[in-house]
Amino acid sequence: MQHNVLILDFGSQYTQLIARRVRELNIFCEIYPYNHFPEDLSGFKAVILSGSPYSVRANDAPHPNLTHIKGVKPLLAVCYGAQYLAHFGGGEVAPSTIREYGRANLDFIKTDEVLFDGIATGSQVWMSHSDTIKQLPTNGVLLASTKDVTHAAYKIEGENTYAIQFHPEVYHSTDGKQLLENFLLKIAHIEPNFTSTAFVEDCIADLQNQLQEDKVVLGLSGGVDSTVAAVLLHKAIGKNLYCIFVNNGLLRKNEFENVLEQYKHMGLNVKGVDASQRFYEALAGESDPEKKRKIIGRVFIEVFDDEAHQIENVKWLAQGTIYPDVIESVSVKGPSATIKSHHNVGGLPDFMKLKVVEPLRMLFKDEVRRVGKTLAIDDELLGRHPFPGPGLAIRILGDITPEKVQLLQEVDAIFINGLKEYNLYDSVWQAGAILLPVNSVGVMGDERTYEKVVALRSVSSTDGMTADWVHLPYEFLMKISNEIINKVKGVNRVVYDISSKPPATIEWE
Repeated sequence: MQHNVLILDFGSQYTQLIARRVRELNIFCEIYPYNHFPEDLSGFKAVILSGSPYSVRANDAPHPNLTHIKGVKPLLAVCYGAQYLAHFGGGEVAPSTIREYGRANLDFIKTDEVLFDGIATGSQVWMSHSDTIKQLPTNGVLLASTKDVTHAAYKIEGENTYAIQFHPEVYHSTDGKQLLENFLLKIAHIEPNFTSTAFVEDCIADLQNQLQEDKVVLGLSGGVDSTVAAVLLHKAIGKNLYCIFVNNGLLRKNEFENVLEQYKHMGLNVKGVDASQRFYEALAGESDPEKKRKIIGRVFIEVFDDEAHQIENVKWLAQGTIYPDVIESVSVKGPSATIKSHHNVGGLPDFMKLKVVEPLRMLFKDEVRRVGKTLAIDDELLGRHPFPGPGLAIRILGDITPEKVQLLQEVDAIFINGLKEYNLYDSVWQAGAILLPVNSVGVMGDERTYEKVVALRSVSSTDGMTADWVHLPYEFLMKISNEIINKVKGVNRVVYDISSKPPATIEWE
């Protein structure tokens, strides 16, 4: 794609946020490690350097090769990038004598400076660094300051090189989006033409060119990513797409039947495979969370491979991989030690001998939903909460039995249906119930009970990397608790999880 922005990642926790903000301006961008980016930069119209946990003064400081970038293409250096340009460009970077973290306000902005068009003195910015620029690099011109940070922004005279010591990508920088827009549209002159409509048109054409008349098999999960990938592929190759939806016995109540019914009306070629018993037998007696995940991944591949072999001459495996997964696998620090198994196929073993096609691999989750809307996919499917690949297996703490699964399915159905009934579902990013490996004493009528405890969990988030627990109304929680205890035999206590991520995780296993 043309009109790209190249983002060089130095290991900052905010790098993905930079990409998301750029994409929000309808401008396509790609993230690459600072030490491993394309040699051919002709397709990139501008470059952004990210922040970093490293110090430019350290012996192991990241050193990018900017030979064909600085002074050649419009360049915006953020935080570490700004300090790097100063430190190795004739300026001086030293440890800060005060903490430069959190909110600050610009108390000086150079007049008539394009980078700060529409941004007024007093604008709030977000700082996050322990070093500070004491002296600007050669030909550096001061653009902005805060009370404690003299060189909050600068440019290099004679170049389209700009540098800032704050983070425009985070929510707390109130005019951060305006600054990025000024740089990309007014300085780099990039046309904002990366829309969901344009993506759909380009993607379908690319898939047709790549796949020709080949057959493709796709593991559907019922989730947003695999559904959007399926519809794109269906529009590109029609009957040559074969979708397989495996019931591992760990789905939500009636989900296997309901999802198959939804897909029926979309014109997709979908085969449902109920392999519940096969998964239950493989999981019998296993309580370790990681081992449960591996068993589910292994059995899924076996079932999927059995079904794929029934399709003659299939050459491609399609996956709903999205951009955060791609970024994770080529991070600055190298591939993750434990890469999360893909929610559809849990990885592609050598024996399957299929080439992989990933139509969504350059999109973030919110972009996938927008593409789905462009494709006229039903809002109910697009608005579904994320659901873990191992399903209810990691919401049942301890070993898995069909009886435990059925009990949790009933509890979960009451909770999720209640959220929908009270118009709370769309204000929650993810919700579910957890079956705890403890019994508690209770009283029902005049009888003492000793039955199961379930926890309810609902969180708000944008990408799952951080999450806050949702303050559901007490009246709602009271109704749901009563309904669960009255209707689900075997449960006599309901608790609500009020932990945020971090330090907790969204799932309990």
